[in-house]
Amino acid sequence: MITITNNMKKNISRRDTKQKRVILEELGKVKTHPTADSVFKMVRKEMPTVSFGTIYRNLSLLKNEGKILELTCGKYSSRYDGDTNPHYHLFCLDCKGVFDIESPTLKGLDKEMSNETGFIIKYHRINFYGQCKQCKS
Repeated sequence: MITITNNMKKNISRRDTKQKRVILEELGKVKTHPTADSVFKMVRKEMPTVSFGTIYRNLSLLKNEGKILELTCGKYSSRYDGDTNPHYHLFCLDCKGVFDIESPTLKGLDKEMSNETGFIIKYHRINFYGQCKQCKS
């Protein structure tokens, strides 16, 4: 019987695979914040035999490794973002689109909240919800 320690799990999950590389490449090409199903379709063009389970598992590993972001909007499907730099998002409640906000993030917010609450803050995310330009027309 083989026992896997926490250190071994970290090494296993950080292993670089072709699937991970292709997922990262595809997410790097788009600003659309695709669902897992959309990522699956994108990757299948490069790797026709890849399964949805493989894509889903690798999205989870990449998220846990901090290489991609998983964005959630309530009951709707998660979306994935290849840009891990600090930035905020707009969620359209009508078309379910997700858009980056190009404005700078509130850099002092972590420290301000930490001082106010005593909580050690590692990072923050801010999302805005409403209607995009196309849906409000």
